[in-house]
Amino acid sequence: MSVILLLIPFSIVIAAGFLGAFFWAVRSGQYEDTATPSMRLLTDETARVRRETLDQERGS
Repeated sequence: MSVILLLIPFSIVIAAGFLGAFFWAVRSGQYEDTATPSMRLLTDETARVRRETLDQERGS
């Protein structure tokens, strides 16, 4: 019985730590738009715009 009295507060502290880490990750932008940066390389429009931008930078 005494083990339960030790494990319950310990588990609450660990759960609060994970919840705090989750809120920190959300506030720091870790979950903002995770798919677009990897998909951006696959689109032709973006590749064309990047080529044009690089050409303009090299020309100036």
